[in-house]
Amino acid sequence: VQVVESGGGIVRPGGSLRLSCAASGFRVTDWPVSWVRQAPGRPFEWISVIEDNGNAYYSLSVSGRFTISRDNAKNTVSLDMKSLRASDTALYYCAKGDYRASFNRQIFERNRGQGTQVTVSS
Repeated sequence: VQVVESGGGIVRPGGSLRLSCAASGFRVTDWPVSWVRQAPGRPFEWISVIEDNGNAYYSLSVSGRFTISRDNAKNTVSLDMKSLRASDTALYYCAKGDYRASFNRQIFERNRGQGTQVTVSS
């Protein structure tokens, strides 16, 4: 299992970014794929998942601003982020699995990528 994130960067408050997650070793149509972020000095925070059936869910902190989607042919999952805030600054990870109900650190570490940094600053 391997996932590789890309698309992070520096953006001003109110701006937008699109993160991508390229999966290999599994099909994104067969497994849920989550986005999890970690801000400096803060715990991991699950923010979104797209289930194998295509249903999408979001944390309250990003609902209405972020949109998760996938490209079945390319086996990728994307996260479109708009109206970004300074509080969205974090390292963003893509991971195979659904971490909504419980966050199992060991399982997450085995299934995540290296992360992509998002910095929201004026």
